[in-house]
Amino acid sequence: MLWCLSLTILSLASGLVLQGQGTAQDPGPRTGPAGAGKPIAGLDAAQLLYFQDGQARFQEVEGVTGGEHSGLGPSFNSDSCVSCHASPAIGGSSPAVNPQIQVANANGATNVIPSFITLNGPVREARFKFVVGPNGRITNTPDGGVHALFTIQGRSDAPGCQMSQPDFDLMLQQDNVSFRIPTPTFGLGLIESIDESTILANLTAESAWRRFLGISGHANRSGNDGSITRFGWKAQNKSLMVFTGEAYNVEMGVTNEMFPNERGYPPTPIPASCLFNQSPEDGTNFDASATTGVSSDAVGFSIFMRLLDQPTPSCTGSGCSASIQNGRHIFTDVAKCSVCHTPTMKTGKSYVAALSGVDANLFSDLLVHNMGRGLADGVSQGNAGPDEFRTAPLWGLGQRVFFLHDGRTSDLLKAIEAHASPGSEANQVIRIFDSLTQGQKQDLLNFLRSL
Repeated sequence: MLWCLSLTILSLASGLVLQGQGTAQDPGPRTGPAGAGKPIAGLDAAQLLYFQDGQARFQEVEGVTGGEHSGLGPSFNSDSCVSCHASPAIGGSSPAVNPQIQVANANGATNVIPSFITLNGPVREARFKFVVGPNGRITNTPDGGVHALFTIQGRSDAPGCQMSQPDFDLMLQQDNVSFRIPTPTFGLGLIESIDESTILANLTAESAWRRFLGISGHANRSGNDGSITRFGWKAQNKSLMVFTGEAYNVEMGVTNEMFPNERGYPPTPIPASCLFNQSPEDGTNFDASATTGVSSDAVGFSIFMRLLDQPTPSCTGSGCSASIQNGRHIFTDVAKCSVCHTPTMKTGKSYVAALSGVDANLFSDLLVHNMGRGLADGVSQGNAGPDEFRTAPLWGLGQRVFFLHDGRTSDLLKAIEAHASPGSEANQVIRIFDSLTQGQKQDLLNFLRSL
């Protein structure tokens, strides 16, 4: 069987039409209108109202005290959802110009900007691989949690707060920091609506190719109910409610009904001088009379993301150029990237009719895979190990600026090549990719940038 598969790869590759001259290059983010950011088609009037309400909340800037939108800190990475999820439209990923530079010292805050946060670099959060002891030295106890970049010390709306940032330079010297960039939120309601049986059936659909290519992969699962988790870089979050509640607390420091406790820099206690509000700071508005006004911000965020449509490619089928059509053929039939980056899975029955029975063109199997030493981040979440990541959905990739979990590159070609390293399940696929001609590689890149 493996001998037959090998011949199949060789025959497919030899039958390709070669196009393009010179060295293959990432054409870069495509220009023009954003192919994302709209509500999913088929929503009724009430659902559209909730989408618009959630979208407005998504753009609100949080302060510490003194207004309706208060609760920022005491530690935080940014002050609004849209500051991180901005490109190419509201709900996306990191913009080309990093808003964290401005946020760091807004309202008089005295934060020092860490060396890994730059104006033209990606929005990032920092996780510590191991717990830091009281002497500043790392211990043997795994951490893996987010250690927010900034504090509210010095802000005019946080009078008297005294709270130091972590010593990120020291942690970098001790190789105790790993980075994550924002994942796009487009189409997440569709991902949430895919039945577990569909995910598992897809796992076995190309079992022969998986064995031949050395690809295994497995679902990350909830430690409580055993169900498949699917959100986040390691598919560590079960639902959009958990995903948004955690992000509101971890990224902005706003307590909410899902994460009701303030967080600073565990295990160090939060200074009393930096606690200003009751908890949770965001919750159900029991006094509201308007329908959407009852919802908390966290619920509003989750509804916005649930009803946010999947990205639209620049072209489809025969409407695409010969290069893009050939690139899709290479992606699916030659390099077999599609074994992990499954082009389409259909959603099941949803309480939102517009989410039921939809082809979700996500280009992901929603499983976690061993990506080898080169991409390992030293962080375990659920049953996803320190070198495992969820197959990143590729929809919308054509307009994305930064790639891989830590945003280490803006070059799509380099991102592909980074899939190969000792222990990576993608090594055989990358060997096939490396054997392609420069013209074939260019076609593949052109296809990916059309998504």
